[in-house]
Amino acid sequence: MSKEIKNEKDLKQHKDIKGELTFDDKVVQKIIGIALESVDGLLTIDGGFFSNIANKLVNREDITSGIDVEIGKKQVAVDLDIVAEYGLDTAALYDKIKKVIVREVVKMTSLEVVEVNVMVVDVKSKEQHEEDSMTVQDLLSDATGSIGEFASNQTEKVKKATSKGIENTKQVTSGRVQ
Repeated sequence: MSKEIKNEKDLKQHKDIKGELTFDDKVVQKIIGIALESVDGLLTIDGGFFSNIANKLVNREDITSGIDVEIGKKQVAVDLDIVAEYGLDTAALYDKIKKVIVREVVKMTSLEVVEVNVMVVDVKSKEQHEEDSMTVQDLLSDATGSIGEFASNQTEKVKKATSKGIENTKQVTSGRVQ
């Protein structure tokens, strides 16, 4: 159905078609979230207390959490809340974040990034971050495994005690009947 563009005249007619390309906030947030996954020293983009509680209750990561954008017709402004790795130069981390955001947003949307605001809401060691990232779901899963093992051991003890009790009862009963 689509007509192939063969010459300059066809190309000009193609460019005269009216319309507009726009992006939903979530699309730009997702571009930024994916792009920032590769930045060393950025432990997480933090969606705040309630988002953290939600992520701890269910094992889900919303890549757009903690990223706010304002999109105009040709420009975008970005606000982030982050957790940085303890001991790193946060000013250098901020520069890396800006560079990655500008590169990826411009490349994928042609929008001009006019502002990148980063709020460092916490600093943690990598180890502390990994411990804190364990969800309630993960903890319950670990606990369920432990409870299952405990219940299995207790069942074995009950079986042995019951068998021993039955054997003792047989011995006592057989002594009385004679």
